[in-house]
Amino acid sequence: MFFADVLETEGLGNRSYLAGGARAAAVVDPPRDIDRVIAAAARRGVRIVAVAETHVHNDYVTGGLELARLTGARYLVPAGASVAYARLPVADGDTEEVDEGLVLRAVATPGHTPHHTSYVLEEAGRAVAAFTGGSLLIGSVGRPDLVEPRLTEHLARAQHASAHRLAAQLADDVAVMPTHGFGSFCSSTQANGDHSTIGTEKTSNPALLQDAEAFVKELLTGLDDVPAYYTHMGPANAAGPAPIDLTAPERADARGIARRLAAGEWVIDLRNRVAFSEGHVAGSLNFELEGQLATYLAWLIPWGKPVTLLAESAEDITRAQRELARVGIDRPAAAAVGSPADWTTGGAPLASFPRATFADLTAARERGENPVVLDVRRDAERADGWIEGSVHIPIHQVHQRLDEVPAGTVWVHCAGGMRAAIAASVLDSAGRDVVAVDDGYAAAADAGLSLVSPAQH
Repeated sequence: MFFADVLETEGLGNRSYLAGGARAAAVVDPPRDIDRVIAAAARRGVRIVAVAETHVHNDYVTGGLELARLTGARYLVPAGASVAYARLPVADGDTEEVDEGLVLRAVATPGHTPHHTSYVLEEAGRAVAAFTGGSLLIGSVGRPDLVEPRLTEHLARAQHASAHRLAAQLADDVAVMPTHGFGSFCSSTQANGDHSTIGTEKTSNPALLQDAEAFVKELLTGLDDVPAYYTHMGPANAAGPAPIDLTAPERADARGIARRLAAGEWVIDLRNRVAFSEGHVAGSLNFELEGQLATYLAWLIPWGKPVTLLAESAEDITRAQRELARVGIDRPAAAAVGSPADWTTGGAPLASFPRATFADLTAARERGENPVVLDVRRDAERADGWIEGSVHIPIHQVHQRLDEVPAGTVWVHCAGGMRAAIAASVLDSAGRDVVAVDDGYAAAADAGLSLVSPAQH
């Protein structure tokens, strides 16, 4: 009897899979921190005999090369992918035995990338699961615009054809097990649900319900912003990533933190946004460990800029280091644990700023304070409506466009509060007076704020 275990990487919205039988297993699209995979195989009591990549990933650094090296497994990579290391090139129709009666069959599914390949797990000749990578997702497909702008429409059409190919080849009860789509920006739209089958997708996935022209038009219109760090992931994966290094970073004292800030390095406070707003090292930035740390820090930071991490515990530093290594931020320059009082020198005062709700914003306007309202949601979110009179700079552009923020106290909001806290810390570090709106955007209308809809604009 086969098994297919899910290995979640929640911060990036991705999944990897360990699938096999009684004695052996294959791993599909492994994360960089392969100790998780090895531990999962040990719990199952199986030997990893194959490691399969569906494509050269654009959103995270793979651990596939190192996992194959450590375990002696065969490393399956699509034949069309240009990579700089030895691997077993896989073409459409190739099969790889995993365990007795269990075979992985490669199915060419271009679209997310030109060389994208899905893997169908067959038990006794019958398909039981499809590892679809960035092809057919749950209620969506992988985005086609990450490789080359000139190929985007061509790849969008290929996505439609690939989805139909999978649906035609596989029975309705075959499990659909994608890598992307659980919050990943590699998904063309944010899909709902954790489990699906080919039959379910036939009744719910636009790629299988629309004709090619309608699908491509809607897909291209709905594409969201691309995280800046994606530019670095593909080349790193094609070159062959170095093994992950999770040894503890150098410890930083208050003087060292001050020196790093003075040198223009990024000092990241991992505490929750409430604690940060109440008191923090002046110049530090707030990326909550409980938020999408890897996605947003990697998106905003100038690539290669040294990072120092501040947290309440060594465990938090360790967790953050693991998350950042998954996206190629390999070694924090330094780290410190404790509280802001431990991270400042000579009794230097802590910086702080207020938090507020949309009702507080309404009250401030009614008092005639004329606050600057900064909306840091993405373009796709803003397109559905915005607060009248607000300025729009997406979160990932705020640090580059500070001169566009009007003078005055800046009330910054997003859809829920986490990104507003990041932007507020960026503005605060630049010396601006800021208020972080820690509230759900749906509360803006209830608070009496005038909203503008696209139809009115």
